[in-house]
Amino acid sequence: MARGRLRIYLGAAPGVGKTYAMLAEAHRRQVRGTDVVVGFVEHHNRQLTADLIAGLESVPRRELTHRGAVFTEMDLDAVLARRPAVALVDELAHTNVPGSRNAKRWQDVEELLSAGIDVVSTVNIQHLESLGDVVEGITGVRQRETVPDAVVRRADQIELVDMSPQALRRRLAHGNVYAPEKIDAARANYFRLGNLTALRELALLWTADRVDEYLQRYREEQGIKGTWQARERIVVGLTGGPEGATLIRRAARIAAKGSGGEILAVHISRSDGLTGSGSPQALIEQRALVESLGGSFHTVLGDDPAAALLDFARGVNATQIVLGSSRRRAWQYIYGPGVSATVTRDSGDIDVHIVTHEHAAKGRGRIPIRKVTDLGRTRTVAGWLIGVAGPPLLAVLLTAVHGLGLSTDMLLFLSLTVCAALIGGLFPAIASALVGSTALNYYFTPPVHTFTISQPENILAVGIFTAVGIAVASVVDLAARRTHQAARSQAEAQTLSALAGTVLRGAPTGDSLLTVLLDQVRETFQQDSAALLERADEHSPWRTAACAGPYPPERPEVSDVDVPVGGELALVLRGRVLPAEDRRLLGAFAAQAAVLLERRRLAGEAAAARREAEGNRIRTALLAAVSHDLRTPLAGIKAAVTSLRADDVEWDEADEAELLAGIEAGADRLDHLINNLLDMSRLQTGTVTPLIQETDLDEVVPFALGGVPLNAVKLDVPESLPMIHADAGLLERSLANLIENAVKYSPDGVKVLVKAGALYPPDSPGRVELRVVDRGPGVPEEAKERIFAPFQRYGDAPRGAGVGLGLAVARGFVEAMGGTVAAEDTPGGGLTMVVTLPAVDLPDANFPEKPQQPPNRKAEPV
Repeated sequence: MARGRLRIYLGAAPGVGKTYAMLAEAHRRQVRGTDVVVGFVEHHNRQLTADLIAGLESVPRRELTHRGAVFTEMDLDAVLARRPAVALVDELAHTNVPGSRNAKRWQDVEELLSAGIDVVSTVNIQHLESLGDVVEGITGVRQRETVPDAVVRRADQIELVDMSPQALRRRLAHGNVYAPEKIDAARANYFRLGNLTALRELALLWTADRVDEYLQRYREEQGIKGTWQARERIVVGLTGGPEGATLIRRAARIAAKGSGGEILAVHISRSDGLTGSGSPQALIEQRALVESLGGSFHTVLGDDPAAALLDFARGVNATQIVLGSSRRRAWQYIYGPGVSATVTRDSGDIDVHIVTHEHAAKGRGRIPIRKVTDLGRTRTVAGWLIGVAGPPLLAVLLTAVHGLGLSTDMLLFLSLTVCAALIGGLFPAIASALVGSTALNYYFTPPVHTFTISQPENILAVGIFTAVGIAVASVVDLAARRTHQAARSQAEAQTLSALAGTVLRGAPTGDSLLTVLLDQVRETFQQDSAALLERADEHSPWRTAACAGPYPPERPEVSDVDVPVGGELALVLRGRVLPAEDRRLLGAFAAQAAVLLERRRLAGEAAAARREAEGNRIRTALLAAVSHDLRTPLAGIKAAVTSLRADDVEWDEADEAELLAGIEAGADRLDHLINNLLDMSRLQTGTVTPLIQETDLDEVVPFALGGVPLNAVKLDVPESLPMIHADAGLLERSLANLIENAVKYSPDGVKVLVKAGALYPPDSPGRVELRVVDRGPGVPEEAKERIFAPFQRYGDAPRGAGVGLGLAVARGFVEAMGGTVAAEDTPGGGLTMVVTLPAVDLPDANFPEKPQQPPNRKAEPV
């Protein structure tokens, strides 16, 4: 049985018209004679959507009971039994009610597709699993219902339903998305212009990547090797030379001339691990530059740089290649035409840009290679003694015993050369071979005691001895040098690993990480002090960004070691001058220090941006509160006063009293709202200064009940509780807000329980706990912290019910007094607000020996 085909309408936000587009497509297919049924489509009381559903056959839904409520879900078995050609299944990311066969609706869709039924579905970009954190960072809302990206990517067709943010907000304002009572909250929160713009860009980029996958797959299936210039992709070839930054910036300017351009920087590394003349430090800086410009950095292995670069460019469907003018000198072209010329010749339909730069034709330069192994002074001196003094002493010894034969004598001299190579390295061994050949010629080659050789075979023997001695010395020294280099590389690798581990395990703040890094630099290179210096530009003075150790250098000129990182940063050390090979490793530390400094700067900017965004959000919410929530009681007061002053109406005493009561209630409500706004302003500006005194909780709680009906609360606050450290006025305001909030959400006729108790030694000595328990709808776990944020009203609380500051003010005041406020579930349903405050340090006798009801356990039923 052939698998069904999946078509998905993808939207950037609710209300863009995904469901409407899906239903319109269903009608088009129905007109063409296709068997289309509605498996599950929710019209959300939108009349136009409901009219489109009415013209299609719908499979009856299945009813499920969960926690005493009845829900409807798609009847998967009924759709499978009906077996249409096309099934419409809305809201792909929906979570099914417990009791359904599958936990998620996309799993139902998979069953339909496996049965050979085509499915048309809808999903918003915020419901894609991989984008959950991104969307939460944009909107501040975590999406609980998600669908795996792989499910959406496997769709045969994905159609983006797009709408400008301004048009969507107009549609929202006209009541075409949500009910009227939800419009203001939606426009002020999720449907802000910035949020919608970011979500739209996210949807467009995700869809563009999906289209790119389709294009790449098609090219592979059809065996198309040529470049299709559907999208500008610019490949920048980097050698690790100083011209790399110029090439990257030039590529960025080319990409900026059109929309959607992409920069890919690539460095060709030899397959044997050698990187030619490329500087690792330069490549690190160039990687950071290309990533800061929105591009990506790639390393490709290849012994033929030109061929590897072209293969990479064709593999990514590049349209342009940017290369730098060759740094070769004129005579060096005898080795070949060069990479730039070869790429230009073989690029085919890929445009190649050759960018001039100040380093062109000035020579590549070479990384200095140390030919002599640093074996230490003792071994070097010993090697020279063996190489220079050893052969004459051996010659004297052999002369005393009249020699052992020319071949045996040569082997003994060769052994001495090998010994000199093992101990002193190459040059002492070469000296040993030359001195030894001279001694052999003078003492043991006829005619002896002369530097002439009469027999040709002896000439050949001495020549072979000299060549073999030098060759053996070279091989032994090369092995020793490789061993030394391997040990050094291992030490460098361990140091870099420790560097990475230190940074990953370090403190979260940029300052602490930089200090840890600079301390590690001091320890690794045995320096007295280290500092990271920065400046605004090359004409500005240096300033210390971070330092470690006593008396760190304040300028690169006064340091013993100076490692520049670009033109505005420098890692400087004081203590001793480092050899060249240590500077290469130090470059990695310098690059990491630059990254940490940039991370610290970005973290500071992000924190400032968050503070500014929070201030803007509070100002926006304050304006909304003033314009709407404060207007409501003012309107009531105005209407009542106008009615009382009307000359053409005679009010009886009862009506007049009712109007006056309305004025008083409106004034009280205004007073409450304004007090909360002022309190929140004080908390935001940090001007709340509690007057902490010894206070009896049982004396404060009754005053907090002034704003609620007398029979709405049940008190259980024992007089035997220890006194607490608190500001009685702030505590009363806090408890009043908590109790009023609980009464507001409690069912009619069910009292709110206010219960207090002591937290007993030794578990949590010195604390008093007060619980405000309601039996309302409760709050989900993920929203328990969010309800304490300013201007937050849980769920769909109607406008005019408050500005959402009560809980924020309550927590702010309690925390200012050294206490805590937290939300917990009420066993059996509801929400419990738990307030803890520091108790006065009284003798143990003030605490009951056994609690009548332990805190943090089940609350007493109301």
